Amino acid sequence: MPELLDERVGFVRRIGLFQATAINMSQMCGIGPFVTIPLMVAAFGGPQAVTGFLAGSVLALADGLVWAELGASLPGAGGSYVYLRQAFQYRTGKLMPFLFVWTAMLFIPLGMSTGVIGFVQYLGYLWPDMTPGQGDLVGLVVTAGILALLWRRVENIARLTVVLWTVMIASVALVITAAFTHFSPERAFTYPAHAFELTSGHFWTGFAAGLTIGIYDYLGYNTVAYMGAEIRQPGRTIPRAVLISITGIMTIYLLLQIGTLGVVDWKDMLDPHSTASSSVASAVLERAWGRGAAGTVTVLILVTAVASVFTGLLGGSRVPYDAARDRVFLRPYGTLHPRHRFPVLGLLTTVMVIVQSLAQIAAVTVLRRRQPGLRRPYRMWLYPLPSLVGLVGWLVIYGYADANSPGRHPVEWSLAWVGAGVVAFLAWARHEKEWPFGPKRISEEYLHGAGPDTGRPGGDEGERGIEGTVEAAGGS
Repeated sequence: MPELLDERVGFVRRIGLFQATAINMSQMCGIGPFVTIPLMVAAFGGPQAVTGFLAGSVLALADGLVWAELGASLPGAGGSYVYLRQAFQYRTGKLMPFLFVWTAMLFIPLGMSTGVIGFVQYLGYLWPDMTPGQGDLVGLVVTAGILALLWRRVENIARLTVVLWTVMIASVALVITAAFTHFSPERAFTYPAHAFELTSGHFWTGFAAGLTIGIYDYLGYNTVAYMGAEIRQPGRTIPRAVLISITGIMTIYLLLQIGTLGVVDWKDMLDPHSTASSSVASAVLERAWGRGAAGTVTVLILVTAVASVFTGLLGGSRVPYDAARDRVFLRPYGTLHPRHRFPVLGLLTTVMVIVQSLAQIAAVTVLRRRQPGLRRPYRMWLYPLPSLVGLVGWLVIYGYADANSPGRHPVEWSLAWVGAGVVAFLAWARHEKEWPFGPKRISEEYLHGAGPDTGRPGGDEGERGIEGTVEAAGGS
């Protein structure tokens, strides 16, 4: 097939729209909403917590449009690494992609760590006597099992992801159904006094906290962008997968939040001794259909948690691949498994946290100015409004983290780490004779229609361009 690469060369394009959307949605949902609904209620102090999910959806959609345009135009392995390299190479060489890798490889994957923690937390509903040591052992076993599942060809992974996605849809559908069969509008829509008092500092503090929790729940809409070199017809598939997954998850989250608040009193979610504070979905099911049904669906929720970690590692493992090929990262990370065509070391040691958002928002504007001739199968709606909304949203989250972490100084530490990355970059650049100790190496392979991971000139030759629209597609 013409869209597939020679397997001796690199990645193969075998993931279609349905599978790409399933990968995104599985990573986005996971254990997140089942754990964070009580946190959102605590942040707002009442059932008006639904505002946080709405705010998160606005930021996710705005930022998702950034990813959609960049992913469609630059469909390479590693996502942000490729975008930052292409956008900022003209002035600062490889500094920005180096800093991205420097930051991304610092932390254990956010999605993986929280997914495993959430898995153990919900397992406590079925295993109430579980000790902390047993919980840690379970987490290690789950992580090892996920790595074993990922050790296979990408088309097999895509099929497995669809199975996990189906379980995820079943779990949230059952919780939503249980909630609305025992729904109390009075419980869901009775708000405390001054709940929406916009002149109150308490409201805006809660809003910032809710936005932070909300965007955490939505993160994952960019997973397929990291796998751009393995997506069929990426110029069409990536933006559709991003936008379909965001709108789908937004619908699920709102139904979950409202339905849960209609069954469980929001004050119970704040009680640390209540099941509703640690396993709110199980509490909903138990009150609606009994403990037996709650236990059964809790098992499905555990599978959903595994699906999130699985897809998070799948996408994140692609991050260091292009960096290693550019000698910005350890060269063994640029090696694919000889048979299954996935990055072996990247899969085993993915440690990334998404802090590239601000630079990536800037990259859209830089690329439109620097590479006006770049083929853009998808263009952001209402440009530059979504970029500005995304910029403000991420700045609010960044500022909230510092203001509400007394004694920890996260902003100062993050800036210090970036500063250390600049020093490391200078040392690396001097050794490799890169800018500023050598010439800038300008690479415009996507502009000239022969990207390294396209498999054929132009990467999507023959595709009909789309201008800010997502058309219905017929699966993968």
